[in-house]
Amino acid sequence: MTGFDNLLLEARALDVADIGHFDAAYDGVVDSPCVNVCRMTADRSHCEGCFRTIDEIRRWSKADAADRRTIWIAALRRAEIELPKALA
Repeated sequence: MTGFDNLLLEARALDVADIGHFDAAYDGVVDSPCVNVCRMTADRSHCEGCFRTIDEIRRWSKADAADRRTIWIAALRRAEIELPKALA
């Protein structure tokens, strides 16, 4: 994990927040946290780019908006990134 990857995820989160996908009332397709740095950590606990676990990555395609926001929260916390206001 590098600080650069954290910055990519933080920027992605801010972009998704800006378009309203983190708003509780939004029930459309919440954008993925993927930042195209697709490699697992050495301990295989999570992706180094998006900070999702394998289970979260697998779940993503069938997750509804609320579950996707929950996955986002977990990934941002794992990356130690402050949650955007809409997720806090």
